[in-house]
Amino acid sequence: MTGVPPVHHITDFAEQLARQAGDLIRRERDNNTLRTDYKQQTELVTHADVLADEMITGAIRERFPEHRILSEETMPDLSQAEQLDTPLWIVDPIDGTVNYAYGHPQVAVSIAYAEKGRVRAGVVHAPFAGETFRATLGGGATLNGQAIRHSGATVLRETLFATGFPYTKDELAPLIRRLDVMIHHCRDLRRIGSAALDICWVACGRLDAYYENVSPWDFAAARLVALEAGATAGHFSAVPQGYPEDLWGRDILVSAPGIYDELRRLLAAA
Repeated sequence: MTGVPPVHHITDFAEQLARQAGDLIRRERDNNTLRTDYKQQTELVTHADVLADEMITGAIRERFPEHRILSEETMPDLSQAEQLDTPLWIVDPIDGTVNYAYGHPQVAVSIAYAEKGRVRAGVVHAPFAGETFRATLGGGATLNGQAIRHSGATVLRETLFATGFPYTKDELAPLIRRLDVMIHHCRDLRRIGSAALDICWVACGRLDAYYENVSPWDFAAARLVALEAGATAGHFSAVPQGYPEDLWGRDILVSAPGIYDELRRLLAAA
């Protein structure tokens, strides 16, 4: 099958793949077949990451051979996000690999679909929690089929935020400054370990805000879920000219609309 079907069909296909990948990574962990390694000497990767990535990308290539794929484990070429002429799939087979390796449940499969740099469909499936977030551009966002909305937070002091930290520890100083500012202005911090779930939790009101530096596969699907749930998403630093904002992962901020501007000012100043 070639060409581009209606976007809701794309979302259905993405959800099907995410659920299949979720079943795979559950089996791998339940069967105690977990094998770990490191990429670039710092970032943990498991055998299940690779198996799930190959399963998802293989199915996409079979159904849409003319589409491009940006995936964390098998095709992590970020320049793919700059080529806007052909539809692009953005895949993270296991977002929260360290959680996965340690037996924590905050793990997600993330699949997004973009045309001309604009994400039009996104699915984030949490297999251990049994939760599936999905969104289509202009079609709203759901959790297990039920419509979701952001928290509606307006008072920064009463907000709960999430963030994450890089595997490499060479440039922690600015991150610590931002963390210090956020802790002093918000209610509290949650460190969940999966950017995709952090953002989806903003979308459904479990969190009020999230910020971090991440890669497109970590956030592309979840960002659409948040936007379609009425949250505000953007950046607290400039996006390079010509780069699609939907896929630029540096200094991203997602929050309830009522606190977004204040958070953006605080983080930019920090």
